[in-house]
Amino acid sequence: MPNNIANETVKQNNGAEQNNIRNFSIIAHIDHGKSTLSDRMLELTSTVENRKMKEQVLDSMELERERGITIKMTPVRMKYTPTPALPQGEGATQEPGGICIGSPPLEGGVRGGGDFILNLIDTPGHIDFSYEVSRSLRAVEGAVLLVDATQGVQAQTMTVLQMARDAGLVIMPVLNKIDSPLANISESKEELVKLLGCNPDDILMVSGKTGEGVENLMNEIIKRVPAPHSVLREEINLVKEEDKNNNNLNKILETTLDKINRSCRAMIFDFEYSNHQGVILYVRVLDGQIKKGDDLVFLQSKERFIIREVGYLRPGKVEGDSIEEGEIGYIVTGIKEPGLARVGDTVTRFNHELPAFPGYSEPTPLVFASIYPEYQEYFDDLRTALGRLRLSDSSLTYEEEQSGALGRGFRCGFLGMLHMEIVVERLRREFGLSLIVTTPSITYEVTLKGGAIEKVYTPIHFPEHGDLVSAREPWILVNVITTHQYISPIMELLHQHEATVLEMEDWTMGRLRLILEMPLRELMRNFFDEIKSASSGYASVSYEPGDMRPANVTRLDIYVAEERVAAFSRVIPEYRANEESEDAVEKLYNILPKEMFKVKIQAYVKGRIIASRSITAMKKDVTGHLYGGDITRKMKLREKQKEGKKRMLADGKVHISHDTFLQMMKNK
Repeated sequence: MPNNIANETVKQNNGAEQNNIRNFSIIAHIDHGKSTLSDRMLELTSTVENRKMKEQVLDSMELERERGITIKMTPVRMKYTPTPALPQGEGATQEPGGICIGSPPLEGGVRGGGDFILNLIDTPGHIDFSYEVSRSLRAVEGAVLLVDATQGVQAQTMTVLQMARDAGLVIMPVLNKIDSPLANISESKEELVKLLGCNPDDILMVSGKTGEGVENLMNEIIKRVPAPHSVLREEINLVKEEDKNNNNLNKILETTLDKINRSCRAMIFDFEYSNHQGVILYVRVLDGQIKKGDDLVFLQSKERFIIREVGYLRPGKVEGDSIEEGEIGYIVTGIKEPGLARVGDTVTRFNHELPAFPGYSEPTPLVFASIYPEYQEYFDDLRTALGRLRLSDSSLTYEEEQSGALGRGFRCGFLGMLHMEIVVERLRREFGLSLIVTTPSITYEVTLKGGAIEKVYTPIHFPEHGDLVSAREPWILVNVITTHQYISPIMELLHQHEATVLEMEDWTMGRLRLILEMPLRELMRNFFDEIKSASSGYASVSYEPGDMRPANVTRLDIYVAEERVAAFSRVIPEYRANEESEDAVEKLYNILPKEMFKVKIQAYVKGRIIASRSITAMKKDVTGHLYGGDITRKMKLREKQKEGKKRMLADGKVHISHDTFLQMMKNK
């Protein structure tokens, strides 16, 4: 059985023992069992005590546990002694991003003996959190591609596979849930062979529920995933080998090597904020050694800091003496200013700076929505909350804006609809805020009559019909995998969402893969739910950004009691103006409570009223308390009531509650 981890910090040495480090991620479609498999690995390595073990132990957020999905990637360090001892392999060949076949020799003379340090990064599965996956893949050398044997290859499987290939990782195909009576092992293997071009014998089989095959998977990770190495040292040694006789070049290279040996370099793949410790960086050490008291600098912001603490994540923070080349750990900076630490930045020793690690890209928001506090006195609280949330979710973007009806708020950018839903829910739960969220929109590129070209992120700023010459909108490339029996209702649905099928490919298990393109705005119009409904839940969807194309769109405004409500404005296709207007008015008519005066709800498109409904005034019998007497007594009271209602109709304001905005945001 594998050895238990001692309570004291495990100190990693340089040299041959670096070959006993393995850094890997688990990537998969949503609900294919990544977190459950991680639980079994933690149990097998005794990383988490039995009394502290629970389901989804790496999913620490309340929302993650409620929804059963991973939202935030989580690194964890495990110590493992392979059993039985690994045999000496004859070597293996592996193309970048390809399948590692066989058992590669473990360098430095270490072959199956001693303890191995396994750094696992558990990643989200939903397409909206693919940026989390891309960051984790830059910090590791291998990826376990997990496929549910009961569902086979899904759309997101292909997306994360391509990301791993682009990062040049060793990819290990693994079938999960083999214990299920619904498992189609042979068909799922056939799909993986078709997708990866690998040998069926290279596909490992596990059960995250029972733990079957997990120990073999751990041994295979040690055999197949290469040990970390210094890219700078490797490049320098390669140049020296190619040009041995160039003395001047060799002197320069020796100086560079000496600089590397005296310095250090680490890549930031995530960070968090602590009220007491400031920004805590999650890093992969690329070169050298990082220890407490080192004077480091961010290469992007040029901000210096002295390290207050270093250590590992198992999965909580465990302080250590240092973190070495090839390892994954954390650094306490003590910095409490936002914006200095950035995901993808490189930290290195001050006055011995090494070059930044290339290859990181900033996240590109696809969906935008404005968030306002329900009461303006809480605006500063919202600003603070967004700043804190940004420290744990670097894919969130925001900027301040002002609306005449809603006051001051923030225009926020998200990677998708689920991402937006999670962020809003976290703001409410973690910071206790009551919020108003506008209808989600995308970025439009508009050309005005004067020839100016502007980017519009919010429907409020979309130009009036008379000022607009043309508009362009983003399109996306979509992968849909479904069974043959549901292809007819799905094709009808694609037509409704302006999607064009580019390619149709037969898969095993009676399934089809559709590659299509469609406007991004249609993805926000309940596309995921409608696809799931049309396929009885069997279809899976993933997407990636495409190019900008001409759009025939216009702005829809909703007026309540003759006053425009900015949060209800949206940009819609012109051909669907009547339908969208009637739906919006009818929905608001059913949600808004009655007032003491008559309330008109109107939808305006191109300056014309397209749809209208009126909510009748609340009735009150002002003569109910009277008894007997002349009829004129009742007539006087009714006339007085009539005059009062006229004044309210002219001056009255309709208060739209927080719940009303939420219900309008929800799908039908």
